[in-house]
Amino acid sequence: VQLQASGGGLVQAGESLRLSCAVSGGPFNRYGLGWLRQAPGKGREFVAAINGPGSGTDYADSVKGRFSISRDNNKKIVYLQMNSLKPEDTAVYYCAAKYYILSYRDTVPHEDYSYWGQGTQVTVSS
Repeated sequence: VQLQASGGGLVQAGESLRLSCAVSGGPFNRYGLGWLRQAPGKGREFVAAINGPGSGTDYADSVKGRFSISRDNNKKIVYLQMNSLKPEDTAVYYCAAKYYILSYRDTVPHEDYSYWGQGTQVTVSS
């Protein structure tokens, strides 16, 4: 399984960005998908995740109401729509995937991801 993230950039506070992550290999709808980020000098943190069918999502408290995760199971892409961006959102954003057997496919993953993309830089200026 390979993940390719894109869509990062430099924006001003209050603006929006949409990140995309194309996934190749494996049965796409059996992977829970997530976005995590790592700011300079800090550890990697959970941002948002979505289950395989796309019926369940979860968000870090710091992004609730501003970010939205979605997936297109036909195109095999997961998105992160980021609105009302703040300087503290500045980080490298990674997409990640975790495989679930059929009976657990509705699980929204928060950790223990098996596959990772290369990261895309998001910089928010004040």
